[in-house]
Amino acid sequence: MATGRTADSRPAIDAALARRLVDTQFPQWAELPLKLLDPAGSDHVIYRLGEDLSVRLPRHAGASRQAVKESEWLPRLAPHLPLAIPVPAGVGEPDFDYPWPWAVSRWLDGDVATAEMLADSSRTAVQLAEFLTALQAFVPEDFPVEDAREDLTGRPLADRDRATRAAIAEVDGAFDAVAMTELWDAALSAPGWDRPPVWFHGDFHTGNLLTVAGRLSAVIDFGELGIGDPACDLTIAFTLMSARSRAAFRATLGVDDATWTRGRGWALATGLNAYISYAAVNPRVAAQTTRQITEALIG
Repeated sequence: MATGRTADSRPAIDAALARRLVDTQFPQWAELPLKLLDPAGSDHVIYRLGEDLSVRLPRHAGASRQAVKESEWLPRLAPHLPLAIPVPAGVGEPDFDYPWPWAVSRWLDGDVATAEMLADSSRTAVQLAEFLTALQAFVPEDFPVEDAREDLTGRPLADRDRATRAAIAEVDGAFDAVAMTELWDAALSAPGWDRPPVWFHGDFHTGNLLTVAGRLSAVIDFGELGIGDPACDLTIAFTLMSARSRAAFRATLGVDDATWTRGRGWALATGLNAYISYAAVNPRVAAQTTRQITEALIG
């Protein structure tokens, strides 16, 4: 009962495949309806399963370790964090020509956070800083952070140098290439993280924050969770916040100049990557990444 593969070797994922996987591996949920969540992001196809569960199927190999990683770490992190995070309910196995582990999690209600709603909210900025402070403080007794496993070791910012400089050249005219190059050079030359490695979310932007009644309620999508330099998580300051709320965020988190500069570099690099990959075909991404790049340049 093969599903087939697309031209780029990604598996073809549809409701029939999701239904077969759930029914054969989790028969206790076989009677629950499946509803496609659209849009669901670039890494997973997501279905709501009944009222209380979600099914997440990785679209590509780069997301294939997320189900196992979240199943291992999120239950341990959750008691220490001030906002809700996903609660894993099961990890599915490859089957029916689908090649990777996949996840069933408890459904989290909420709307995706937007800058239009929360940019000027210092309360939200402080909440996010408190979340990161709690995340960075978690030290599991059986896992010395100095010896992080490979799947928890983040890529250094310098690994993005070639791609980021190419992207700067590609978008010259849409953005100030001189200013972007100056920021990128400053981020790469800033002193590195000189304290013990800490936990980071790794993909901390508006699309991975949920709100209920206009207030921050949950943080989702921990596929890039890791241990090391937390500067990558400062991206949220440039995707969501205004200059005023950003100041409250930075003060609450206690970020030094070098880490802040590296964080601006992360925001620039990830914003440029998304802009050149998706902005031409997705107006929503175009607006979000334009704001991210512009705010990173402001600082």
